[in-house]
Amino acid sequence: MRRITRPAWMAAGIFFVALGTLGIFLPLLPTVVFYLLAAWCFSKSHPEWAEKLYNHPTHGHHLREWRDRRAVSRKGKVAAIGAMSLSIGFVGLTLGWPWVLIPVGVLAVIGPWIWTRNE
Repeated sequence: MRRITRPAWMAAGIFFVALGTLGIFLPLLPTVVFYLLAAWCFSKSHPEWAEKLYNHPTHGHHLREWRDRRAVSRKGKVAAIGAMSLSIGFVGLTLGWPWVLIPVGVLAVIGPWIWTRNE
């Protein structure tokens, strides 16, 4: 079983790095969140790869703040809640009722949780 899990964790980490990298170019994908997931997966398969993410010049600070203090910057909180709010309008215009309730529910549950994290 151990032989299977390490490659699976590594594959998941690579997948999340790919999604996070896409998030750099596509504003609706959360780059740091996917890099956090990748670092967690790499910590189970290749800890040195996780450290490379934690030492990344652009996103490493955010990853270390979350790892060490479970903290999210004010700018990150505003961006996350703003993107969730914009998604309500987008889903409302494209899919309409009742699909608009999904981003409303996500914002209602996840928004306060994000806002109450350490800064």
